Amino acid sequence: MILELDAGNTFIKWRLLDATGQVVERGRFLTAERSVNHWPVGLAERVAFIRASSVAGEQVETTLAQQLLSLTGLEIGFARTQAIQGEVRNSYTDPSRMGVDRWMVMLAAWRDCQQACCIVDCGSAITVDYLSAQGQHLGGYIMPGLRLLKASLLHNTAQVRVDQPSASDFSSAPGTHTSAAVEQGVNLMFQALQEKIVSTLGVNVRLYITGGDGELFHRLSGCGCYRAELVMDGLASAVPAKRDITD
Repeated sequence: MILELDAGNTFIKWRLLDATGQVVERGRFLTAERSVNHWPVGLAERVAFIRASSVAGEQVETTLAQQLLSLTGLEIGFARTQAIQGEVRNSYTDPSRMGVDRWMVMLAAWRDCQQACCIVDCGSAITVDYLSAQGQHLGGYIMPGLRLLKASLLHNTAQVRVDQPSASDFSSAPGTHTSAAVEQGVNLMFQALQEKIVSTLGVNVRLYITGGDGELFHRLSGCGCYRAELVMDGLASAVPAKRDITD
């Protein structure tokens, strides 16, 4: 089997693929709480190859590498952002300055559709990237996610306090108290972003959505393809297993 990892700023997600490439087991745990107890039982006997994408920093990568080497005797194949990967070409002069998670979702989307596409990753940060019909990266955007937007506002404005429960359902209506005004103001920005992206999609441009708030973006937009594990879906293109062995 193949063990795939997506080490993000908030969570480390993992999944096991069988010989057909199907997911047979998956899980996640907080990045700050990485522990050998989070890995499935009998990992050493089940895994033949490990590959990973990480934006969590060098210390987290080192810890993961040491843990899994001890548990399985295998080294992790870490994906790195490249100038060119197959037909996908990076627009960055220095590809190493692009987060590998953005590169992974582009590789995954291209592998799935091989046509012009827009990829929206709604995580701690929201990233939007565009690929042409020839696989050329046309550029993208990076902006705060929902929680970062709210946290930044509260951290930098002493007189703005959220001290009342927020609505259970998503709303971008004007708030009638400060807590609602903050919550729904952030929602309004998120909704406006979603509307702008969808309204400016070109003809025959596929939309891919992922990330923790991706389901909400997908529901608001009413279109596109939601893929919760799009980062890990890109690993097969970035770090192919030796002879594609998955058992």
